[in-house]
Amino acid sequence: MKYRKLGDSDLEVSEISLGSWLTYGVGVEADKARACLDEAFEQGINFIDTANVYGRGAAETFLGEALKGRGRDSYVLATKVYFPMSDSDRGLSRSQIEKQLDASLERLRTDYVDLYQCHRYDWDTPLEETMEALTRAVESGKTRYIGFSEWPAERIQAAVDMTGVAKFVSSQPQYSLLWREPEEEVIPLCAANGISQIVWSPLGQGVLSGKYDPDKPPPKDSRAASEEMGGFMDRLMQPQVLRAVQELKPIADEAGLTLPQFALAWVLREPNVASAIIGASRPGQVRENAAAAGVVVDTQLFLRAEQIIDEALGRVETA
Repeated sequence: MKYRKLGDSDLEVSEISLGSWLTYGVGVEADKARACLDEAFEQGINFIDTANVYGRGAAETFLGEALKGRGRDSYVLATKVYFPMSDSDRGLSRSQIEKQLDASLERLRTDYVDLYQCHRYDWDTPLEETMEALTRAVESGKTRYIGFSEWPAERIQAAVDMTGVAKFVSSQPQYSLLWREPEEEVIPLCAANGISQIVWSPLGQGVLSGKYDPDKPPPKDSRAASEEMGGFMDRLMQPQVLRAVQELKPIADEAGLTLPQFALAWVLREPNVASAIIGASRPGQVRENAAAAGVVVDTQLFLRAEQIIDEALGRVETA
């Protein structure tokens, strides 16, 4: 495993990290989830990402139980706040940040998280109030650093421009060969301001694994076939996209990698990416994905892959 510095922090995070969206505490049985977590540590993964809303606390509760025997300084733990936890509990107000952080710490069975992230931007709360609350969370020792997920560039800039508040060290956008939107504004802005990317869905929710045949139903044990986990995949499960992904397999072979490893290596080619978050339901997936850390791939292979996907999605060539 290779490690990268997370923005302007002193955190060193594994290039591959383990996430828990739609999986732990929700779509994956506890014993299988624990096996994946154990395998992650075996592979040198030290960064675990979750959120209060995943299973309405179920993912944090699972992790609190599963991590309790491990030294707290042996892993980097991140969670998030924003989405509704009840009919009245949502957003990034001062009271919500304080309430939800305490609740997360209780479920996670820890005195602090290493990274506390705003899961989305809260247009109903003044940015000043959010940043003051996050600053107090840092000063109280309940979180070491702060980050955000899927914030618009102009709101990131507004936070960067504020004085007397804690500084963001991480951004968590969706980013993959199938979704390159952060390249336009977010990555350059963050790179200039000591903020690293922790990317979610680097495998396009499993589509870039190549396991989905455009002419057949999804495998019964796959995310796309799962009622709990497959609801967000319609945009990616289009025949032209699935056919293009199949065309990437010979390119990955040329690189000496499996297709998932190639897709992860593509994300990690970006210097501003500190870590790529994987979701796994089996330890074998963790092992395979972890092997993408530190690999060196000929840039021409990446450019060929980009062209195939761009044509499938109707994008202008970005090479």
